[in-house]
Amino acid sequence: MKKLFLLSCMLVSISMMAQQPVITFEKTTHDFGKINEADGRVTTVFEFTNEGMVPLVLTNVRASCGCTTPKWTREPIEPGAKGNITVTYNPNGRPGRFQKTVTVTSNAAEPTTKLYIKGEVIPKPVKPTVQYPIAMGELRLKKKVLNFDAVVKGSNKMLYIEYANTTDKPITVDLLTRDQDNYFAPQVTKKDLQPNETGKIQIALQSSDCPLYGPVNATMYVMVNGEKKLTDEYAITLKADLKEDFSKMTVEERQQAPIVEYAATTNLGTIKTGKKIASKITLSNVGLNPLVIRRVISNDKDINAYAPKLAIKGGKKADLKFDLNTANMAAGTYTRIITVITNDPAHSVIRLRVEWVVE
Repeated sequence: MKKLFLLSCMLVSISMMAQQPVITFEKTTHDFGKINEADGRVTTVFEFTNEGMVPLVLTNVRASCGCTTPKWTREPIEPGAKGNITVTYNPNGRPGRFQKTVTVTSNAAEPTTKLYIKGEVIPKPVKPTVQYPIAMGELRLKKKVLNFDAVVKGSNKMLYIEYANTTDKPITVDLLTRDQDNYFAPQVTKKDLQPNETGKIQIALQSSDCPLYGPVNATMYVMVNGEKKLTDEYAITLKADLKEDFSKMTVEERQQAPIVEYAATTNLGTIKTGKKIASKITLSNVGLNPLVIRRVISNDKDINAYAPKLAIKGGKKADLKFDLNTANMAAGTYTRIITVITNDPAHSVIRLRVEWVVE
């Protein structure tokens, strides 16, 4: 009786399968090989046959990414008939090898089938104006600003700018530097450039030669064919932030280190327009060793800040003085920041906020 039941189940299952479509693909993978990005989209067709006994319907065809677009036979495919899925791949902006999946869902006995496309995209040639976007006369550069970011005082760091001769005649390249920027050491790797040749401007930051702490800026000018043009068009800007190295301090040195205390905000109240006033902010050293004021920075032309006493002994105070000129200020509320760089390892950079109202 049990065997008869199992036989009946098998017959029912076979009967149900016979009443379902069967999708059979001629191929499930297509290799485009090497394709050129510049040639644009490529397309392949996956053909299939309904080998079942009832109509086949594709309910969904979904690609694994937006770069792949499928189109497929929408109407029911009768038993023994063929259908197809057209798959298009867009290589634009996608250099290198790729493999994408297309998932086919249908009412077939096997409801899900995966198709694959693969290949390798050969990148399109980069135009010189794109690769070297900065024009300096007949010379082209990849960039004209070098940011060295944070550099520990006493260490060196090198960066470079690539340049190219995109003209049809030879040119010469050199640099004009300023004496005050001598802590930046430049070198032109190739001064004589033939057409289509490239070179580099290598610039080494020698921080020990710079007397400043904190943000520093320098300017150099590119000379093309020996012409000295001290304009923004030919200027290279160099930036760095020179930090004091506290990492090697011993526990005892940290215990004896200076500690700066200050009022974070100074309110000057109401000031009449056109007035010049002198004010101050008190800095206290509650540590043991002297507090050294490395630098005082005000980026506002209307505030001139300075520290007459550059070293404050432990337990002592000193005033950071500043002059404020409201001659060019309209009525309103103002806030400015004065930055002070110290040798306090916990507060090496402090920002003092100054507020006032002009009427």
